[in-house]
Amino acid sequence: MTSSGYGPIRIKPHHLVDIISALGAGPPVLGPSPYGHALHTVTVRVLEDPDALVLIELGADDICAPCMHNVSGRCDDAIDTSYRPAAPTSKGAYNLLVDRRWCDRMQLRQGDTLTVRGFCERLLASVGDISGVYREEAGSYIVDKARDIRTGVGRLLPVAD
Repeated sequence: MTSSGYGPIRIKPHHLVDIISALGAGPPVLGPSPYGHALHTVTVRVLEDPDALVLIELGADDICAPCMHNVSGRCDDAIDTSYRPAAPTSKGAYNLLVDRRWCDRMQLRQGDTLTVRGFCERLLASVGDISGVYREEAGSYIVDKARDIRTGVGRLLPVAD
């Protein structure tokens, strides 16, 4: 059990990166999604407890579990490739590519456990040039994402005075 009394958060690396970068971009949107996924509830857990345990998951995670696009543990959603033509049209396939790249960069594997804080420390150490992680995205997206990651980690884990 974590300090919040819950078990580990099963999470895809890109989902945790997205939560952190969204925090860096501004106040998080914490309402339910029309897709029914649990981004809002997992975000609350991350914000409430930076020492919560996360379990690295490359398949369906705690965010995906209730989503209408989670069909037998696989994402059946498609993505708009008009602005990223090199990306696969399958959201599941694209997300797996990005997750594997984050895992390689952060030296993580399926099933690894660490705290949100530990993930943030690894993320900050590896955020640099993230164009290799998001190679299908436009340069402006990559620049903004890297900035928002750094800002989000700073907001989640403020340095003590």
